[in-house]
Amino acid sequence: MNRAELVDAIAKEAKLSKADADRALKAFTGTVSKELKKKGKVQLVGFGTFETSKRAARKGKNPQTGEAIKIPAATVPKFKAGKALKDLVNGNKK
Repeated sequence: MNRAELVDAIAKEAKLSKADADRALKAFTGTVSKELKKKGKVQLVGFGTFETSKRAARKGKNPQTGEAIKIPAATVPKFKAGKALKDLVNGNKK
């Protein structure tokens, strides 16, 4: 599902116009992004948690030349699915 399809689905599910659904999606993604930038987390009980994680510096290889390169440390976003979402995806409806 791409962004346009997601906006259409949100509009249909919430009985909103496509413009309102698009604004709601932009507000959601913008808010989550701002919170992660501050190293915070967004927890939606049953759905999952958006948070950041530190990735250590490491050595890698340039795939074209085979030359060894240094990959710097980074803070990366991550999502951990909640139990209800995991159960739904695995067909365990409770």
